[in-house]
Amino acid sequence: MSENESTAGQAEQTEITDYNDPNAPWNQAWDEQGGIANWNDDVIKEFRENSGKVGGAYAGGDLILLTTTGAKSGKRHTTPLGPLYRGDTMFVSSFIEDKYPAWWYNIKANPRVTIELRGKTYQATGKVLEGADYDEFAAWVLANHPLLADFQSKIDRPMPLVVLTLGGEG
Repeated sequence: MSENESTAGQAEQTEITDYNDPNAPWNQAWDEQGGIANWNDDVIKEFRENSGKVGGAYAGGDLILLTTTGAKSGKRHTTPLGPLYRGDTMFVSSFIEDKYPAWWYNIKANPRVTIELRGKTYQATGKVLEGADYDEFAAWVLANHPLLADFQSKIDRPMPLVVLTLGGEG
């Protein structure tokens, strides 16, 4: 696979080309306080009950469950994310407009993570991209992922980019 090709999930993304699309999953389940209302709990439950498969807006695409250790609390936190790929390199980002997501801070403080993918669990390492590594990778992402490019055009800070490296199962 060339570095310009993505794997599972890309077809889903090409249908949503604008970050503000009301059909985008991230624009649908907000509570009165501006947070996602129990969104993750239901997705995590469905993911685990169905060996990594979920329905709804994410049907047919790849999802992972990323478990990090809280940078301040030390508690484990699990977040469903749609992985993207540059060749064989898995990476994740976020569509939170006003701040970096908690999992980004957690990985920055403790890069050891757990990833659940397609019904299997892996020990893994997350690397928050910064500096020249970030610049090179972000240029590729913006050229090859129109949805992330659209999102980046709407925010004033660099989008979060984290590379995930799977270790052994367990």
